[in-house]
Amino acid sequence: MLRIGLTGGIASGKSTVAAMLRARGCQVLDADVLAHELLEPDQAAYDEVVREFGAGILTPDGTVDRRALGAIVFADSVKRARLNQIIHPRIQQIAAGWFSALDRPGGPDFAFEDAALILEAGAKRNFDRVVVCWCRPEQQIERLTTRGLTAEQAERRIASQMPIDEKRGLGDDVIDCSGTIEQTEREVDALVAKFRQIAALRNISE
Repeated sequence: MLRIGLTGGIASGKSTVAAMLRARGCQVLDADVLAHELLEPDQAAYDEVVREFGAGILTPDGTVDRRALGAIVFADSVKRARLNQIIHPRIQQIAAGWFSALDRPGGPDFAFEDAALILEAGAKRNFDRVVVCWCRPEQQIERLTTRGLTAEQAERRIASQMPIDEKRGLGDDVIDCSGTIEQTEREVDALVAKFRQIAALRNISE
């Protein structure tokens, strides 16, 4: 089974592409959902994060206020790196188990992990291929401001990630999300067909 990483800059269209893949029957693991779950009060990562960043990141009911935490880590690269050190190894461990469970007779020919920081975290080695979703930086800013961020906050979050041109260069495949939804749909269809062919050739050779 091909293990495929799906990544891209913030507000690059990655989640839209993930939804399109699911609509085509593909298995997609959402690393952001895993991160949410890891920050629940009954998780070990929760205790580490609260010790590291203080009770000020908690809501009155004791859950992590992701907006407050985001404001801290996107303003400080050292704190952002520390959060990643706490969360990402756990996500990678869960993802590895998920891929292994799917990799069985009768299972899918390929599956995706949807994760923003595959390349930044040095996790490319965990995948057979990495797909990079991208759009123009001005589109990222526009999309983030419609989500409630200021232009300055949007620019800071974009700057906190690897430059998109560098990501595209490190990826094995790219999906251009700067056009219409229909254009992106066609790119997704072409990519799914490509992965089916790669998987079929691999099955023949094994």
